[in-house]
Amino acid sequence: MGRMLDKTVSSIDDAVADIHDGASIAVGGFGLVGIPARLIEALRAQGAKDLTVISNNLGTDGFGLGLLLEDKKISRSIGSYIGSNKEYARQYLSGELTVEFTPQGTLAERLRAGGNGIPAFYTKAGVGTQLAEGGLPARYHEDGTVAEFSRPKETRVFNDELFVLEEGIRADFGLVHAHKADRYGNLIFRKTARNFNPDVAMSGKVTIVQAEHLVDEIDADEAHLPGIFVDRIVVVGEQETGIENRTITEKEA
Repeated sequence: MGRMLDKTVSSIDDAVADIHDGASIAVGGFGLVGIPARLIEALRAQGAKDLTVISNNLGTDGFGLGLLLEDKKISRSIGSYIGSNKEYARQYLSGELTVEFTPQGTLAERLRAGGNGIPAFYTKAGVGTQLAEGGLPARYHEDGTVAEFSRPKETRVFNDELFVLEEGIRADFGLVHAHKADRYGNLIFRKTARNFNPDVAMSGKVTIVQAEHLVDEIDADEAHLPGIFVDRIVVVGEQETGIENRTITEKEA
């Protein structure tokens, strides 16, 4: 019985081998903190393309999900923040990438809701803006004109206040970074690296975890995420967090 519940895989390449062209993939992390960098690198080598990626941002130029952007593997992005990723902005404005902007809190709840079988929910975030009313550029033509606008969303009044309907997200795959995992899939995240990772784990129909450490068992009262949401675990060892913007202040003479 113990081996049947063992969710570890020996190879990071095997962990992502069945991610197919056109798949939707939810990816944990915020900026460069808590991103499943090794899984992203393995997916890049695997070669799946035409991907829909659901993530707060798409890494930076040359790091994290920015690598998949460089290789033109992402066709649609659902996220909150372009940030300082110049290639992300370039592909969006040149018509190579479709972008669906979503407020950060709404994105987290859409992922969590999808993983918990909740098809949609109402929120005040975005009420009175183009997010709810439609008209945000989702895709451009090469000449800079808009090829596709976002559509209006359903709204409803509760207790004399207007709310907008947001749909839950159920991704084909979820890619997650964890500090510790046991063989049953129970996870512990380290400090702010928890960020979107638990919600991504819930959202994925197949959730793949890169863990820094594997332990025999995590007590149920200590687990940040129960193993029911995890399908595969690969151990990658300690991971360093990249620096998104390095600022150096010169010392006064």
